[in-house]
Amino acid sequence: MFNSFGHLFRLSSFGESHGTAIGGVIDGVPAGILIDEEFIQHELDRRKPGQSKLTTARKEEDRVQLLSGIFEGCSTGCPIGFIILNANHHSADYSNIKDAFRPSHADFTYTQKYGARDYRGGGRSSARETIARCVAGAIAKLALREIGVTITAYTSQVGNLKLQGSYRDYNLAVAETNPVRCPDSMLAEEMAQLITEVKGKGDTIGGRVTCVITGCPIGLGEPVFGKLHAALAEAMLSINAAKGFEYGDICDHLDQRGSQMNDSFYSSAPGTSGIRTRTNHSGGIQGGISNGEDIYFTTTFKPVATVLMEQSTVDLNGEEITLCAKGRHDPCVLPRAVPIVEAMAAMTILDFWLIRNGQQLKK
Repeated sequence: MFNSFGHLFRLSSFGESHGTAIGGVIDGVPAGILIDEEFIQHELDRRKPGQSKLTTARKEEDRVQLLSGIFEGCSTGCPIGFIILNANHHSADYSNIKDAFRPSHADFTYTQKYGARDYRGGGRSSARETIARCVAGAIAKLALREIGVTITAYTSQVGNLKLQGSYRDYNLAVAETNPVRCPDSMLAEEMAQLITEVKGKGDTIGGRVTCVITGCPIGLGEPVFGKLHAALAEAMLSINAAKGFEYGDICDHLDQRGSQMNDSFYSSAPGTSGIRTRTNHSGGIQGGISNGEDIYFTTTFKPVATVLMEQSTVDLNGEEITLCAKGRHDPCVLPRAVPIVEAMAAMTILDFWLIRNGQQLKK
């Protein structure tokens, strides 16, 4: 039941970190969408491990097999099934934590809830599960292209190194030219150096990913319990290590008054279709409904819980022990979280588009 995400556009995923495969079924894909398999694979490559010295050294090809719902290169409207085989897992790296609860991991809560846990890389709680989201997100992006919606995320903060100004001040395409995925090349170098220093000490560090959605039509979102920003928050906070969500820039200006932060309307052309806002402090969403302006939000990620140094914990018997983790782990989740944030945003926006417009894409 809770391995599915979405309403009309819906992903149901399966698989564990060290199991045979990760996979899923995507329901609600509109018929007639051109399924660009190279683009889907590119999105997975952006997420996969081993892409730079700043990420885990685990090597996975992450080649996706699309199993159904596609004919002559287009979606048929039927469920799209897919699978990605796991290959480079070192389960022996986790033998020392079989009977121990790693600090700030899901080990304790999974054991208490289910009476058992897959200790090999965290099993279902591992971030490897997010590869299924990137497949569904890539297909959602292909559908959203047809209605002019684009989604771009980037690393905006690592530790105390923070990107200054608004997303409008940067060429966001620059983010894909460096391993940190920051649109400021000079700051990206500083961020990379900080991550490298932290990694060298066996420690980890967190930060923020910002996402911008352009071309989103007016009217996505439902009153009260179906608000668009609430759905985006749910999507982002379902990602491993995500701890916070903010949309718009109100939280950066809490010293300002309502008269300063209100987004005034003006008319750029006759009729309601020409109504715009002079500012966009609301982040493109008002009353839980998209207003046609850019939607932008920031997701905060904690430092990765697995650190390669001794920590105090307890075992299955409640005995206090000292534990030192082994294996290959990300010192900072942000570079690989960027495509996951985009994927979850794409799924959410397409889902709400279909809720508003039905099963077909209408321009």
